[in-house]
Parts: sequence; structure tokens; C-alpha cells
Amino acid sequence: MFLLQLLIVLLLVVAAVVTLVLQARSDRFQAARDRSLAAAQAFAHAPGLVETLRGPDPSKVLQPLTEAARKEAGVDFIVVTDREGVRYTHPRPELIGKRFIGTIAPSQAGHVTVESVNGPLGEEVQAVVPVEDDHGNVVGLVSSGLKVSSVSSAVDRQLPLVLAAGGAALALATGGAALVSRRLRRQTHGLGPSEMTRMYEHHDAVLHAVREGVVIVGGDGRVLLANDEARRLLDLPQDVEGRPVTGLGLDPRMAELLASRRVANDEVLPVGDRLIAVNNRPTDRRGGPPGSVATLRDSTELRALAGKAEAARERLKLLYDASVAIGTTLDVQRTAEELTQVASPRFTDYATVDLAEPVLRGDEPRMVGVGGEAPELRRVALSGARDDHPLYRAGEVHRFAAPTPQATGFVSGKAILVPDLSASAGWRTQDVERTQEILDYGFHSLITVPLKARGVLMGIANFWRTEGNDTFEEDDLSLAEELAARAAVCIDNARRFTREHAMAVTLQHSLLPRGLPEQNALDIAYRYLPAQAGVGGDWFDVIPLPGARVAMVVGDVVGHGLHAAATMGRLRTAVQNFSALDLPPDELLGHLDELVGRIDQESAGPDEEAAIAGATCLYAIYDPATGVCAMARAGHPLPALVHPDGSVEFPELPAGPPLGLGGLPFEAGELELAEGSSLVLYTDGLVEDRKRDIDAGLAILRDTLAHPGRTPEEACDAVISALLPARQRDDIALLVARTRRLAADRSAEWELPSDPAVVSRARADVTQQLSDWGMDEAAFTTELILSELITNAIRHASGPVRVRLLRDRALICEVADGSSTSPHLRYAAAEDEGGRGLFLVAQLAERWGTRYTPEGKVIWAEQPLP
Repeated sequence: MFLLQLLIVLLLVVAAVVTLVLQARSDRFQAARDRSLAAAQAFAHAPGLVETLRGPDPSKVLQPLTEAARKEAGVDFIVVTDREGVRYTHPRPELIGKRFIGTIAPSQAGHVTVESVNGPLGEEVQAVVPVEDDHGNVVGLVSSGLKVSSVSSAVDRQLPLVLAAGGAALALATGGAALVSRRLRRQTHGLGPSEMTRMYEHHDAVLHAVREGVVIVGGDGRVLLANDEARRLLDLPQDVEGRPVTGLGLDPRMAELLASRRVANDEVLPVGDRLIAVNNRPTDRRGGPPGSVATLRDSTELRALAGKAEAARERLKLLYDASVAIGTTLDVQRTAEELTQVASPRFTDYATVDLAEPVLRGDEPRMVGVGGEAPELRRVALSGARDDHPLYRAGEVHRFAAPTPQATGFVSGKAILVPDLSASAGWRTQDVERTQEILDYGFHSLITVPLKARGVLMGIANFWRTEGNDTFEEDDLSLAEELAARAAVCIDNARRFTREHAMAVTLQHSLLPRGLPEQNALDIAYRYLPAQAGVGGDWFDVIPLPGARVAMVVGDVVGHGLHAAATMGRLRTAVQNFSALDLPPDELLGHLDELVGRIDQESAGPDEEAAIAGATCLYAIYDPATGVCAMARAGHPLPALVHPDGSVEFPELPAGPPLGLGGLPFEAGELELAEGSSLVLYTDGLVEDRKRDIDAGLAILRDTLAHPGRTPEEACDAVISALLPARQRDDIALLVARTRRLAADRSAEWELPSDPAVVSRARADVTQQLSDWGMDEAAFTTELILSELITNAIRHASGPVRVRLLRDRALICEVADGSSTSPHLRYAAAEDEGGRGLFLVAQLAERWGTRYTPEGKVIWAEQPLP
């Protein structure tokens, strides 16, 4: 703004200076013309000039006279010529007698001529006047003039004064513009013209667009401004500005308040059929102009809008609460109960949810029943203010008749509003007596909404209102549909989870042992509790091994769901297969680790990096003949050992890595267990929980097991009771095994030198031992088996040969030698002399096999007891 003002002032000053210079120059030229004309006319009318021109020597007479007149008149020259323009006089005498330079034709005709010419003295302004005799005849010419340079020099002498005056005017104008601009910026708070214009336009648009009346009254009681809303509320004319408030025909109290300039806060005054809330403030409290400003609101409309806003807010809050409260669990019935609890009593007096029976099992129901009827439904949830209502109770099974709103909504898949139950004939077809009881109880309005999600129609939700509450309207129908839609998605999620969970549990149970195998080494009890939230991959197994030994295994696959259960089944099968090879615990875990790595590779895509499924495992082999238990673990929690006196310890075993990492070895440890000791194997779901760390769980487990004399069953019950979390989120596998020892009279052992001659002596010793056990009928078969095994050991191995007989659930013959070479079963041809020894053993024994020891190997054969 300041720059614009400065530019305008500069232009005005320049224009003024230029105008003054031009005006001065014009005035000088005009003065020169006037002076030249006056001098020429005065000399032309001088007495005796005509006679002098007609005399013999006009130049001699006129030259001194013209020079004197020139100097007296202040002109540059006065020239007298004859009628033809030949000079008689001139300031430069050498030019006398020469022709006059200029226009003389008009003057020869008796006219005066004024012109600018380039004469002998330079550029000149000259006047030519004719000299006439008494008869009007032109007898000569008189010319007088000034040089242009004389006129310009006079103007140039005045120019500095003009420029100085212009500069002073410019400085004064600039200072004034700066002061004005500074004051304007202070008054407009630094806003420029564009900002001021935009702000004015915005303020004007807002003033006339708001739903609040604004009236500004001046100090003289006249209206300065009234926006559109004020005109509407007060019924003011369009030309209200400038008119006194008291002359507008307003209510006297309203007019008095607007003109009084007193402070008013939400003062309600009547205006026609409206109640106007008025706020009035004076405008001169902070140095402003005298007057007042009043804002007006229609409290009648505000109440209606406030009621609608409150209702909308309540609906939004109800929907928000429903989104939080519905679907907190993956249980179908609990989700339905959450819907009824949210809806009643905030939206309805009573809310019910009816679901098809297959939904409760996780299956998809048929879409509609026969003849357009809804299928058989079970009421799974009901919520209301009182319990003495005549509605179907939770748990009851019913089928809605085709004309009822419930059946119509279920079949059509659309919500049905019944504003007046007493006027609905189709609703009464369900059960005349019950529907009459419902009406007598006070039910008067119903909304029924089908529960449908992902194309699956699962049931219906019913919302009932009783006397004392408003009838359901169309707005309520949309809210009921929103509630039912949210609940339907959650119910369908729970249904799908129920189905998948049931499938996973079925798969899991089919992969777990259905019972414990018969064996005499251990008294065993177990507990297996699948997770409530999802099936996991925990497993256990008890596997009888040759030599009256028993293997126990407990494992845990990371994750939940079908994949974890399937992986668990593969691992359990692999453990049983590896156990059949009679591998030591550390070697078995090594093979199991390779298997998990292959499973990870198989599950990865062609361009994906193999993910580690992860599993932990503890494998133990107990030998009742020696009381030694060999164990190895792969990332699994330590077992608990309960001594016969009740003391509990967690024996330190080498900690191997979890299965699937690969490349790291596993180590086995051995413990000698006293008879009556209990070995407790478990998964981490027993001792670890979100609300309890593993150290606290192990401490509880230790305290719970520290009770001597408990049977394995009693120990399992006590542990589960003490450690089972309220919300079980992981599988729990627990195995309690109390040890037994094989009695000394049930085993016999001999050490034989590597000499074929000892075979007969060995047969005699074995026969005598079988006779002592009362098993004479097994002597012949046993002699044949041992003869073949001892002969092979002496022939193909080195070092002494040890023979052991065990009488357990079977008669077990073992021959140990110092060779690690395993024999192979061959089928000899008719002409072969050898190769029938192991074939005979396989035919005579029920089972046979080889296991390796640090000293060599053991070949064993089992026969059923007589």
C-alpha cells in the first residue's frame, strides 16, 4: 500500500513539475510574441515614418531610431523594410539592404503576422506589422522579435526553483504516505489490501450464513447491521439498516434490550410464536464506537436439534459399545449373549437371539425350512428387565410359523418392523395363547433381524419393547440392523472357529495315544488338556522297548491350529519309528531334528526361505533291570524327579537346541532312580502363563509334588488343580511315571569265553534256569535260539560273550558281544551249507532285533510266556 501511494505521489509530482516547466515556457513564448508585436506596432505607427520611408535615405534616419527603440522595448531586433521586404534597418548593419527573412505576404495585404523563423540572429520569434499611409496603402513593413534562446534561458533560470519545489512536495507527500500507511497497518493489524478484502468477504459470507442472528445497533439507537438470520427471526424488512430500533414494530422488551446497550446472557424473549435467546454486549467497552451487538438464537429449534443430536449421540455410543462388547470370545453362545446384553435396556426392553442347531456345532444351516418356514431354532440368549416374561426361555427349541415376522425375516433375509403387535395378524399364528400372554404382559412393538454373514443365514435377533417406552420407528430399524450385522459377523467367526477347533481337536485326539501300553517297568498316569482358544501341538507317548525297558517322550510344536496338530502327528510317528530302531536318546533327537528341518523345507514355497516350525522334545528310556534312566532334551523344560521320601528336584540335563535349528549336537544324561521314584514330564503350558512366569510355575510344581506316597493318578490331579490357569491358552501334557525294579529272581546272566566248546555248557545252564522258573516247555526253543546267537557271536565277533535271560511279560534272550557289526537275515538256498541261523531265530521268536551299546551290540529275541 505504501509503495502504491509513493508511486502515485511521485507521478503526481513529476506531472506537476513537467506541467510547470511547459507552462512557464509557454508563458515566455507568449510574452515574447506580445512584446515583439507591441514593439513592431508602436514603431509602425510612429509619426513621420511614412514620410521617412518615402524620403531619399530611410536607412540613415531609421537605423539609429530602431536601435534606440529596440533597446528601450527589450527586444532583440526592430527591422524596417520597404514594401518588398528589403531591409532599411537591422542590428547588424551589414544586413541592411538585404531581403527580410520571414513571411511578409499577409503583411503586404495589411495583416499582422507573428511567426518563428530561423533568421540571421538564429531561431527567432518575430512579428511583422504593415506601415500604411493615410489612404491605407502599405508603404513598408516593421518587424520586431526575440531570439528563442533568450526565452529558454529565462525558463532554465527558473527550472531549479521548480525542481526544488517538486522535490520538497515529493518528500512531504512521501512522509505523509508513510505515516498514513503505518497508521493503516496498525489499525488493520498488518493486513494488506488483499487480506483485508478476503477477510471482509469471508466475514460478510459468515455473517449472513450462520444460523445465529446478529444485530448491531449504533449509539443513536439505529440499526447498523442485521444479518439474514436476524431478519428471519425478528421478521425485519430488507431496508432495516439506518432505521431506529423502536420503529421496527418489535416486542417492547426486545426493542428495549436492543437499544439499551445493557449486558444480557441468554435472555429468552418471545417473538411471535418463537422464543429467542438473546446475548447483548456494548461495543464501547474497549474503546470501540458507541453502540451494542446482539446475537439471537431460536431456542425452540435448538431444543429440537439438541434432542436429535442427543439421540444420534446415544445411537453412535451404543454402536461403539457394541463393537467393543460383542465378539470378545470365539464362543457362539457367549457372542449371542453379548448382543442381547448390549441391546437391553439401552435400545430395547427385551432382546433374544435364536440360532439354528448346526450353528452351535460350527456347521452351516439350511437356508430355509420346508414350505417357507424357518428351520428349527434354539434360543441361545435372552436379556430383559424382568424374568417373569412369557417369551421362549433360553435353551428352548422352536420353529416359527411361515406368516410370523420372524419366519418372514429369516426366509427373506430382511429386517421386519412390527410397530403394533396387537394389529399384526400373522404374528399371532405362532401360538395364540402365548402371543396373547405376550400382549397382556405389555409387549407392543417388535423388530426382528436375520443374522446373516458371508452368505450364511444363521438365525434371528428379536428386539421387543413394552409399555412405558416408545414404539419402534424406521430409525430404530436401521440401528437394529447395524447391531445385528456386527453380531452376525462375530457369531459367524465363532461358528467357523468352533468348526475348525472341533476338526483340529478330532485330528489331535486321533494322533495321540488312546491308552497306555502294558508294561511292568513303570506305573504311569497322564493328563492331556487341549487349549481352549485353539488346538496346539503338544504330545506325549509311552513306548515299550526290548529288554523290559520303556521309553517316554513329551513334545511341543510351536503354534496352534491344524498345521501344529499335523506336525505333532508326524513327529509322534517318527519317534515311534526311531524307537523301533532302539536308538539312544541323543541319536533319536538328532534324527528328529533332521525330520523337522525337512518339514520346514517342504512347507516353504519355491522362492521362499524356509521358516522354522520349531518344536521341543524330551525323550527318556528307563531300564528296570538296572534302574538307570537315560534322557536327552531339545529345548524342553527339565523333568521333575520326586524321590521316595517326597523331596523334589529338577535334575540338570544337557540343554539341546529346539528341533529344526540343525547343526547342533544333542547330549544324553543318565540318572539312577530308586524304586518308587516318580519322573514327571510336562509341557510349558503347565508351568507358564501370561499372568505367571515359568519360575513361579516351577515353584508351584515343586511344592505340589513334594508329598510322598502319592500314586501317579493322585499326583496328576494335584498338579492340574494347582497349576491349571483360569483361561487356558496352551495345550497341557503331563506324564507321571513311578519306577519299579525288575526282581533279582527274574533275570539270569552268564559270561562266556569266545570258545565254541562253551555252547553246550550254555545250553545246559539255560535249561536249568528255565526249569527253576517252571518253564520247561520253553527249554527246547530257547536252546535253539541261544545256540544260534552264541555261535554267531563266537564266530563273527571278538571278546567275551554275555548271555542274559529276562522273565517279564515275555521271555527275553540277550547275547552281547564286543562287535558293532549287525547281523543280517539271509534265506539260504537248497545247496547252501550256512545262512539259516537268523532265519531259525526269526521263525522261533516272536520278535528279535539288535541294539548297540558303548561296548558293542546286543542281539535279543522275545518269546511269549508259556
